Amino acid sequence: MTENIKAYVFDAYGTLFDVYSVFEEVEDIFPDKGEEISQLWRQKQIEYSFIRELIGRYRPFSQVTKEALQFACEQAGVSLNKEQEIRLMKKYNELTLYPEVKDVLHQLNPKQKAIFSNGSSDMLNPLIERYSLMNDLDSLITADLRKFYKPVPASYMTVIETLHVKRENVLFMSSNSWDIIGAKSFGFNTAWINRGGKVMDKLGIDPDFVYKDLTGILDHV
Repeated sequence: MTENIKAYVFDAYGTLFDVYSVFEEVEDIFPDKGEEISQLWRQKQIEYSFIRELIGRYRPFSQVTKEALQFACEQAGVSLNKEQEIRLMKKYNELTLYPEVKDVLHQLNPKQKAIFSNGSSDMLNPLIERYSLMNDLDSLITADLRKFYKPVPASYMTVIETLHVKRENVLFMSSNSWDIIGAKSFGFNTAWINRGGKVMDKLGIDPDFVYKDLTGILDHV
């Protein structure tokens, strides 16, 4: 399969960036609530993107993320003021980069590489600039381009249109099992970056490869 790969495409949240690195900031603002809020924030962020896709009410991921934060705080029984909201949203633009990411991207040169994320560019650009990732990337592809959220098939078509490759020439990597299922169903080769040792969802669609971090994909270079 290795010789057929023309483009290496990475999900962002959970794959390149640790979404739970907001914990300390949340804990500082809301003592003893950091884990509950950060976990629920991520859960609702994903759920809200799914719901908006299903009901045809697309909004940028930054709005989805803010709404998910508001829900998480209310559910946790804390009052979120505007200053705290701004502070936590800013922290989402400063997520921790997983330690192997830059080296893996560099080793993939000169292969075509892209990020494909549900995240909006106003959230992703600060992260990419923070870690100077465009030095080893060719494209940033966001859901905003077609106003479709993964895992609907129309969202993955954006990769084909942007990178000018065939489905079978893409290796798509994500830590999110639902994203892997969507990409595999669409026709991409897939590598599930299973950082937490989770169980794959039972929908009859399995990833081509499973790795504990991104270093595993170097087998395909």
